[in-house]
Amino acid sequence: MDFTLPPDLADLQLRIRSFIADEVIPLESAPQPDAGDSAAAPMHGPSEALRRELVARARRAGLLAPQVAREYGGLALSHFGRAIAFEEAGYSPLGPLALNVFAPDEGNMHLLEAIAGPAHKARWLRPLAAAEIRSCFCMTEPEPGAGSDPSMLMTTATRDGDGYVINGRKWFITGAEGASLAIIMADAEDAGPTMFLADMAAPGIVVERSMWSLDTCFPGGHGVVRFDGLRVPAADVLGEVGKGYRYAQLRLSPARLTHCMRWLGAARRAHDIAVGYARRRQAFGKPIGEHEGVGFMLADNEMDMHVARLAIWHCAWVLDRGELALHESSRAKVIVSEAVGRVADRCVQVLGGQGVTGETIVARIYADLRAFRIYDGPSEVHRWSMAKRILRAGGAPGHGATAAATAPPAAAPKPPSP
Repeated sequence: MDFTLPPDLADLQLRIRSFIADEVIPLESAPQPDAGDSAAAPMHGPSEALRRELVARARRAGLLAPQVAREYGGLALSHFGRAIAFEEAGYSPLGPLALNVFAPDEGNMHLLEAIAGPAHKARWLRPLAAAEIRSCFCMTEPEPGAGSDPSMLMTTATRDGDGYVINGRKWFITGAEGASLAIIMADAEDAGPTMFLADMAAPGIVVERSMWSLDTCFPGGHGVVRFDGLRVPAADVLGEVGKGYRYAQLRLSPARLTHCMRWLGAARRAHDIAVGYARRRQAFGKPIGEHEGVGFMLADNEMDMHVARLAIWHCAWVLDRGELALHESSRAKVIVSEAVGRVADRCVQVLGGQGVTGETIVARIYADLRAFRIYDGPSEVHRWSMAKRILRAGGAPGHGATAAATAPPAAAPKPPSP
């Protein structure tokens, strides 16, 4: 295996790293939106004005939405290319917003590129790729509706003339407040789960409230959304009726992997801050990093990040081969979410009192990373899903779910170019 980055991708990595350091990190201290009238549900992410400033800077640098096709202004990065670029973007909580590679928009762009027809791409994908609008993905429901088990879908789409009437309730809908586009999963009459495209300003869509959450990095927060007699033309079905779950799998494997990429960048930022502190802070006659209690934590961080990066790169390689990578993305999601959580926790410990205050950005990173073990499927569900595939494979070496990890490739290609 050759882990050398192709020259064009190595250049892009340096460009993004410099952009984040010079153009994004200095804006981290910019005022954030306040809680309004309800401290129980503060707004997430930067103000819209700051988001647009970040986007303008990325556009000038030629780094906006690098994952999308060139015809939409991107760089058409492969999944491996995204692994490099998105990790660099994630080094700042504002980086994914600046480059327009944050969730859920990044996953929705991927889905629209893969499934949408020309009219929908012109109406929704083009302005989304240009960061002119935001979007949300409406799938998760309050109990007894769909959560970790998507087959419990309760939202309905009833045929009515030349369209559908959607009724139901969703929650944990990231980015709902302020979004222009909703991708809605609903059970279409006599057809099954189907995805619909809707303007968030349409009559029948109500954002009931924003939910308080431990993380605060997503613009628009996490909302509770109600569909009350929402009328959607049949022309606004995304793809084909009844294929919603298939499309969800097409979206979820890459989307959960891009979460891993961004959060690895955040963990690296926390680690760098902890290393800097361990080098300069003196205690008991020497820098604290020279005491084994602290030095060993830094070593463990480095090992966790290395394994996480390898899991991401391997899954990206499988996706770039044209496979769904359901097993590989579950494996990467568990490995990375738990590894970066450990990294952030150790960094808090190394920093001591500074680690639990706003004196550094580490406390914020710690809170954001803790939520990642739940988002896009909790670790327990992914382990359960992996176990079922392992058992079906019968445990034969080089066969079934683990074949991609155990069987040597016919050739040992270099990492793909973006």
